[in-house]
Amino acid sequence: MTAVHLNYKVMGQGEPLIVMHGLFGSWENLGSVARGMMDTYQVHALDMRNHGRSPHSNNMCYSLMAADVIQYMDDQGLEAAHLLGHSMGGKVAMTCALAYPQRIRSVLVADIAPVQYERHHERILEGLERIDLVALKSRQEADELLTPYVPEVAVRQFLLKNLIKANASGFAWRLNLAAIISNYEHIMSGQSSTVAFPGPVLFIKGGISDYILPQHREQVLRLFPNASMRTIPGTGHWLHAEKCSLFVQICKRFLQSAQK
Repeated sequence: MTAVHLNYKVMGQGEPLIVMHGLFGSWENLGSVARGMMDTYQVHALDMRNHGRSPHSNNMCYSLMAADVIQYMDDQGLEAAHLLGHSMGGKVAMTCALAYPQRIRSVLVADIAPVQYERHHERILEGLERIDLVALKSRQEADELLTPYVPEVAVRQFLLKNLIKANASGFAWRLNLAAIISNYEHIMSGQSSTVAFPGPVLFIKGGISDYILPQHREQVLRLFPNASMRTIPGTGHWLHAEKCSLFVQICKRFLQSAQK
């Protein structure tokens, strides 16, 4: 099992900052954050394997996704970089820091912890799987078919960004749905290491999100002894979209202190 060459978008100038999205997403989901950071940093926004326009693979675990990021850094000639990841992307960032500490200057983790999570995407996966892409006539029809499984309009809109026209009469998923389903337990897994990452790490929590809980503190500090946490009040798991300007401000302030 080898690393894949990820699709990416580079913007801005300065120290390299690699930005990684969450499950079912693409780099465009963090586009506003990337644009907010590009006045100070050279932002490398990635599509993770099996997502966006990056290659598909039957295998998907955090060690492989971290290897993809290091392969990208090698391809771009980046000796070291700051990492920013949301949700699944945050787990990739943490895995990179633990496995390749000499390549990582600092880490920003958005609303996720290095712990095993219970399965909680079954309805989404079932709804996506139930859509007959060959018979599908329109995006509106896809939205209607998905509604019984995903009642939240914003979540459906987010998921259906992955739906693309395959040809004149059919649709396809841009993401590799089959691989996500078969590797789902890996995606929910936590991070572990016999050696802690010594660099600066900031966890940014959504104030009304339950992805980072008090009982996660011990695991966080065992793996990342120099970690700190900021909470953005009134935000859920999509904190970077709900209060983007504040999120960007917190990221910049942390990175400035990490560079000293």
